[in-house]
Amino acid sequence: MSAGEVSLILFGVFAVLILVRVPVSFALGLACIPVFLIDPQMRPIILLQEMWKSYNSFILLAVPFFLLAANLMNASGITERLVNLARASVGHLPGGLGHINVMVSMLFAGISGSSTADAAGIGSLMIPAMKKQGYDTNFAVAITACSSVMGVIIPPSILMIVWGGLMSVSIGGLFLAGVVPGFLMAVFMMSTVFVYAKLRNYPIYKRSSLIEFFKALGQAIFALVTPAIIVGGIVFGFFTPTEASVVAVVYSAFLGAVVYRKIGLKEFPKVLYDSARLAAISLFCIGTASAFGWLLAYYRVPQALVDTMAQYGTGIITTGFIVALAFLVIGMFIDAIPAIIILGTILLPLAEKVGMHPIHFAIIGVISLAFGLVTPPYGLCLLISCALGKIKVVDAIKDVGIILVPMLILLILVILFPEMILFLPRWLAPEFL
Repeated sequence: MSAGEVSLILFGVFAVLILVRVPVSFALGLACIPVFLIDPQMRPIILLQEMWKSYNSFILLAVPFFLLAANLMNASGITERLVNLARASVGHLPGGLGHINVMVSMLFAGISGSSTADAAGIGSLMIPAMKKQGYDTNFAVAITACSSVMGVIIPPSILMIVWGGLMSVSIGGLFLAGVVPGFLMAVFMMSTVFVYAKLRNYPIYKRSSLIEFFKALGQAIFALVTPAIIVGGIVFGFFTPTEASVVAVVYSAFLGAVVYRKIGLKEFPKVLYDSARLAAISLFCIGTASAFGWLLAYYRVPQALVDTMAQYGTGIITTGFIVALAFLVIGMFIDAIPAIIILGTILLPLAEKVGMHPIHFAIIGVISLAFGLVTPPYGLCLLISCALGKIKVVDAIKDVGIILVPMLILLILVILFPEMILFLPRWLAPEFL
């Protein structure tokens, strides 16, 4: 079979299965079966072999451990301490709670590496508080959902770990490259909150004194050093990303059980169960997506795409927009991790062909996939936030669209100016490049 025929079968069957609401992880595996049945050279056992190969990865152990660390942080009452610090820092700005929401998401992103943990942990606290102070529920839900996507951009990011392990890109380099766009995303969102607050006359808090600020900082300081321990340890070579995830778990458990005394013997099994359930979903999806991606590679679909695009003489910027558009579209329908495994491996040869830096390629992909967390029909973070706000998804779409405009501008800047994200790894750890 040709590359075009295989692509038509795989993506066609996958699309049909998604339309009839088959879970993505199962749809990816089932879409492979027709190819195995049609091609006499293929054997069904290969499907299981490729899934097993994807699981047999030391780097993927970081995924369940970082999820566990995020859940431990949530259970430890870290969110409340971060909210107090954010209130002391930016609560006096117009639309104070909106700014606090964004800042807490930025701080929590540096701890958890998971957007869904961000949306659930922060949303359960901030959305009711914003509604109580007179904020429109649609806006409260939208800003919570959109700010939570910083969890996959600001290091440590689970998506960056998967990307780096899959495509042999320095995870330390990816972490450093995510710092600037993550910070800018927070600034852009807070600017949007400022405009909303001025137009709708949202309330503000009284400016905190210097003593109150340092008191809030002292209460949150143990949580705030978490990203320094994780990212610093990886960047300076003290431990690998997988070892860093274990360090994060041990540190989070110590904070929750000993320092903050919020996690006891009764709470710990529930945290383990929730983390195992989330990790199982992600890892099973990695296996079926890897089998799907292996078939695409076996039938030279990525090479066919490169040959087709070469006819149009695409450069780095044009390729950047193609990559962003492809990830934006696929991210609307499936989870980010299988999207990386399937689409990332297809587009990687195209990026290499035009000389795009692999870290630049990765950051474009990760930011683009972040949109999928808040855009229907997938939009997992949006679904979580709407459930917490007790509104329908359609009610929040308008405000989500407005808040996403600055994020789209940031994505365009990253495509046009790669040095914006590469200067930090070049400066701190050029060996990662």
